[in-house]
Amino acid sequence: MSLRLRLTLLYSTMIGVILLIFGAVVYILVNIVLLNQVDDTLANVAGDIMGVARVNSIGQISVVSLPPLDMTANAYVQVWGSDDRLISTSPSIGILNEPLDPVGLGMGRTLYRDATLQGVHLRVLTVPIQVKGRVAGILQVGSNLDVVDATLSNLLSIMGSGALVAILLAAVSSWVVLGRALSPLESITETVEQINRADDLSRRIPYHEQTEDEIGDLVESFNQTLERLESLFTSQQRFLADVSHELRTPLTVIKGNVDLMRRMKEVDEESLGSIDQEAGRLTRLVGGLLMLAQAESGKLTLNLKPVELDVLLTEVFQESRILAGARIRVHLNDIDQVQVNGDRDRLKQVFLNLVANAIQYTPAGGDVFMSLASVKDQARIIVRDTGPGIPSEDLPHIFERFYRAEKSRTRSKAGGFGLGLSIAHWIVDHHGGRIEVDSKEGRGTTFAIWLPLLVPGK
Repeated sequence: MSLRLRLTLLYSTMIGVILLIFGAVVYILVNIVLLNQVDDTLANVAGDIMGVARVNSIGQISVVSLPPLDMTANAYVQVWGSDDRLISTSPSIGILNEPLDPVGLGMGRTLYRDATLQGVHLRVLTVPIQVKGRVAGILQVGSNLDVVDATLSNLLSIMGSGALVAILLAAVSSWVVLGRALSPLESITETVEQINRADDLSRRIPYHEQTEDEIGDLVESFNQTLERLESLFTSQQRFLADVSHELRTPLTVIKGNVDLMRRMKEVDEESLGSIDQEAGRLTRLVGGLLMLAQAESGKLTLNLKPVELDVLLTEVFQESRILAGARIRVHLNDIDQVQVNGDRDRLKQVFLNLVANAIQYTPAGGDVFMSLASVKDQARIIVRDTGPGIPSEDLPHIFERFYRAEKSRTRSKAGGFGLGLSIAHWIVDHHGGRIEVDSKEGRGTTFAIWLPLLVPGK
């Protein structure tokens, strides 16, 4: 059963229940009002009859005369003596000698009751006639309820027919309105089926309504999910392509050198050196991928302790000078005494990676500058080079895995894999800091790392 049909049945059932309750209340109220009108008429007739009733010297009751005919035309009157003898009746009863309400006659008190006499539905008022505290007789006044019953029957038929029409209209209206309201869900289902059939994550669910509602929010959220899935799928495809490329290059070199030595039938030191170098590249690649996988799965933990950044940066400066040799000049400018709460080894890995990149991409005779300063409640580490810079279109992507600004896929032996900045970004982010980059082509690149200062006592 479809959602549309279930909701239509639910709304129709609710309308039916509401109309049933409303109809029952109206029926009961109309019944009470009509019976009250009949009771008032019976009370008036009984009062007029009591006004003309007399008791003789021996205690027997007699009715001098009945009320005018217009008062008793719709009423049946019986006057019973204390010895259960019928004393007087209205002309409308004729020769009827049975009590209008046998039960009420024996109760001995004023009572309104419904009674059935010879198949006729009556409303009967029983009133004891008392003289000096003693019951001298019983007066019963009855009225035919055929008109009341017919009125209630007609009312019930009208309300029943009206309820059926109302339920039918509600069902049709609900079906139409729900069809329009749930049509985006059909679009969602159709789009998902098309995606499943064609593996096309670029499709989006159309929604042309201008109002903001739950369906619109659902469509927007679903489209955002599709966009994210498409981005992840594209990223995964690029990741697999990049990994395949990075693995293929060193493996090709290794296999070529092995084949060469087999043909020469002797060990070649140059070939062994090339094999060793490419094996090292593979080791670094696998190590970087493993670290990223551990980081993304939450299995890479940081050993956070107080770290003196000035001492750490001095170590990085000394190592970077050895790495740069005489080709590049490395400078350590302003340096403040700063402490942060961090993982010393991971932070050193970040700094060395940035400095190594700066040295690698700076032409011979260029400069690399490092500095450390305390700015308000944060430590700022700057690594700046005088290299060729990074194109503006590449800046938003430099922290993505395997992304490198060079357009050519050809790598030098010292080239990296495009994993270092991704790892650096993850480490800085999980230290509660951020890493920023500013670069202009031909004017060098500046990386700035911001880390929260260590607050004493925390």
